[in-house]
Amino acid sequence: MNKFLLSLLPLCVLCTLHAPAQSVGWSHSVESTGEGTYRIILEAAIADGYHMYDMGPYTDGPHATLIRFIPGEGAELDGPVEQLTTPHRYFDKTFDMEIGTFEHSARFAQRVRLTAPQATLRADITWMLCNDTSCLPPDDAELGITVPASAEATLSPAREAEANTVATNSSLWGLIVEAILWGFAALLTPCVFPMVPMTVSYFLKGEGGPARGRLRAALYGLFIVLLYTVPIAIIILLTRVLGGEAVTADIFNWLATHWLPNVVFFLVFMIFAASFFGAFELTMPSWMVNKADAKADTKGLGGIFFLALVLVLVSFSCTGPIVGSVLIKSTAGEFWNPIVTMLAFSVAFALPFTLFALFPSILEKLPRNGGWLNSVKVVLGFVEVALGFKFLSVADQTYHWELLDREIYLAVWIVTFSLLGLYLLGKLRFAHDSEVTHIGVGRLALAIVVFSFVVYMVPGMWGAPLKGLSGYLPPLATQDFILGETSVTPDRQAPATKVKYGDFLRLPHGLEGFFDLQEAEAYAARVDKPLFIDFTGHGCVNCREMEARVWSDPEVLAILRNDYVICALYSDDKKVLPEADWVTTDTGKILKSLGKINAYYARTRYGANAQPCYILQGRNGQVLVPPRGYDLDVQGFVDFLKSGLKAYQQQR
Repeated sequence: MNKFLLSLLPLCVLCTLHAPAQSVGWSHSVESTGEGTYRIILEAAIADGYHMYDMGPYTDGPHATLIRFIPGEGAELDGPVEQLTTPHRYFDKTFDMEIGTFEHSARFAQRVRLTAPQATLRADITWMLCNDTSCLPPDDAELGITVPASAEATLSPAREAEANTVATNSSLWGLIVEAILWGFAALLTPCVFPMVPMTVSYFLKGEGGPARGRLRAALYGLFIVLLYTVPIAIIILLTRVLGGEAVTADIFNWLATHWLPNVVFFLVFMIFAASFFGAFELTMPSWMVNKADAKADTKGLGGIFFLALVLVLVSFSCTGPIVGSVLIKSTAGEFWNPIVTMLAFSVAFALPFTLFALFPSILEKLPRNGGWLNSVKVVLGFVEVALGFKFLSVADQTYHWELLDREIYLAVWIVTFSLLGLYLLGKLRFAHDSEVTHIGVGRLALAIVVFSFVVYMVPGMWGAPLKGLSGYLPPLATQDFILGETSVTPDRQAPATKVKYGDFLRLPHGLEGFFDLQEAEAYAARVDKPLFIDFTGHGCVNCREMEARVWSDPEVLAILRNDYVICALYSDDKKVLPEADWVTTDTGKILKSLGKINAYYARTRYGANAQPCYILQGRNGQVLVPPRGYDLDVQGFVDFLKSGLKAYQQQR
């Protein structure tokens, strides 16, 4: 017996030398299917030259792949495990039966229903690999999966990173604050401000005394909020109900990245700005205003409602551009963003009417109507011009028109705000402006702020990073000239090797890398380095801010340049690829553009649904550490990169 075991030793050594370092790499993702149900997708990356058997089952046959989910508290399995990948089926003479096998990769799915906000499941997986001459011993793996996906779940690519959620919430709070400021700004416009004392006086002098007047004023404010918020909510909810969550997301994605809505939004901003400058006045049809005004004379809740409707209609010429600005910016976000931001705007807009009714003495301290109201309107017009160019910039970047490079964009902003500063100093006047014989302290202070902002932007014409504006400016890679550099900037230097899509995509700060995931993975395996995957977008404000404020740190740049292979995947790029690069989804849909393909990879392979999302990937597609999203903590990003390097070394 001992001689027999010794005779097997060379064979065992030979098998060990020819066995892959890690037979199968497993990853998972989590997809919401609505109403508290989710689908967990497992993906197996199979070593080249080997095949893995399907789920069978087989009696006296090969070792079938066995996947068993053990739900934790708050989770229930909804049906059996499904094979998403169709196996190659053939009659095997050795086993005398028909079997199925997978090569390169295989995907499986398990539906789960939650009875709690979050639950953790365990997936026990057993499989066996074979090649044309021999088989490896059965192997097994255990995955911990959190549903909904979170950064703490496992080190699998399938988690929805907590940082992405933080970034989304941060963006939403930014939109809310901006909407509130616009709401208060609308109050100062000449269409709205004169109506404050008139409407408040109307309620205080009504029947039932001051107490009843205050109640009616509060209802008046509530109706204003509803008139601004309910219509947009109904439109969005109808889209969701009739078309489903995917259709709603597609609509918002189309609004955020397609050239047509972005160019339309740009033109709308320019038209609104011209209206603020006094070129013409945007008003609602007179028949609509007159009809609502007639209804406002009635008593009761109906009269209050129509009085609020009159305010909304009459003030449209001033609030219309502002409402349009709020909605256009928020449609680039998630499903609830337009509703929440419009609610924030309308509450800020309606709040003074209620407060002035509760405390009428405040009315006596308000400044009287005058030319200052038109000045507020003109100032808002300049702001509309500056903000409008952001939409044209998004279209320019996603479609690679190269019309609005960084220096041109900066030139427009510098001129716009310089003219605003001159206007505040009384050196520039419009048709409806009163003559400025002297300026007050407040107007002078605002002029100082504006001109300081202009001075801050000027060095950007020669390549200064302007980190405070990085989220709103085109990437530095579009700059034609940087002071102190040669005619070819670091961002435009040719990479050491020609990379796919490198003719129209660039990395910031002179970094070299890839823009195709498969090409990057192959190169990373060849040079034995971990992969830094950057899910980004041309229209992603947070992405540009991360690149300007975090990536620019010398330590971060050194690690990215020396220790990682970088792969930037743009999820909103509209470049239509050659047919050979098209991707067919599980549902049979053919993805033709670079952005849609990258977004599909982000969602299905890594569970990423926000930008930016940074993935550190090691061998066999294994994610090394939890992904990271928008976070301006430089040291935290350094630690993130170093932890990925440490995990990669442990894979050896």
